[in-house]
Amino acid sequence: MFIKILSSLSSTVIKKSPFLCTCLVHRSLTTMHSNITTKEFGKFKVQILPALSDNFMYLLIDNSTKEAAIVDPVAPDVVWDAVRKENVKLTTVLTTHHHWDHAGGNKELINSNTNDQLTVIGGDDRIDGLTVMIDTHGIDLQLGTLNIKCLRTPCHTTGHVCYYINEGKDGVVFTGDTLFLGGCGRFFEGTATQMYEALIKILSQLPDNTAVFCGHEYAIQNLKFGLHVEPSNQHILTKLEDIETKRKNNVPSVPSTIGLEKLINPFMRVENESVQKVTETIGDPIKTMKMLRDLKNNL
Repeated sequence: MFIKILSSLSSTVIKKSPFLCTCLVHRSLTTMHSNITTKEFGKFKVQILPALSDNFMYLLIDNSTKEAAIVDPVAPDVVWDAVRKENVKLTTVLTTHHHWDHAGGNKELINSNTNDQLTVIGGDDRIDGLTVMIDTHGIDLQLGTLNIKCLRTPCHTTGHVCYYINEGKDGVVFTGDTLFLGGCGRFFEGTATQMYEALIKILSQLPDNTAVFCGHEYAIQNLKFGLHVEPSNQHILTKLEDIETKRKNNVPSVPSTIGLEKLINPFMRVENESVQKVTETIGDPIKTMKMLRDLKNNL
């Protein structure tokens, strides 16, 4: 199982830092930047739960057992409301990484739980409430009848984990801050080599129809950057127009798919000559990865 748009782009790109995450504690946990939306996948479904100014949490539900897991529950009140409305049993917390805007709600979620103890899964001992450490790539876990494969993708943080579910023709992956729609996370605790491994050697190898649920609503600014890198890429332009329409109606941009990301995401296209030419790194995709991230950081 497994553009010239630089001036406008620089004013819209949200520049996150580890320090910004700690400041978010003073903001409302119930901010809704998008409508709550449910995606059906045969044996399971995923409810998209917006939080803070641009975060996504995800309620993963096994349809046959009504057992559920929550991905990055930074807003526990929103999570419990969704659990009650869906009439499911929350048993598991899937934490992608330790940053506050992803793991900062774990403690409150655990303390407010009135049922059996929650299993908190993650790849970093800095995660509050951690009960299962994912220290090996490819470990399989069970949620009801669903198999969850844990993919270690260190770079944004050293303990970052993506979670992959593949049931028949339906596959989804929760990518946190490793892979975004049209982009990738900053290399806060890692290197371009690690991000290359994560995006090209691990996530790109998943089936093209795998739905991608990322950690933030960054799609528009990411796609504008993609157009700067490849201004003649019609796939990016078409997707940008689609996402702009969705966002005007508070519809979340997620999910994307692995196949689509290979067409529109410059960080997933570092082996393409059209991207390497922009960074003047022909034949060196890892250097291309580094140069792209530096360029995005400095806009």
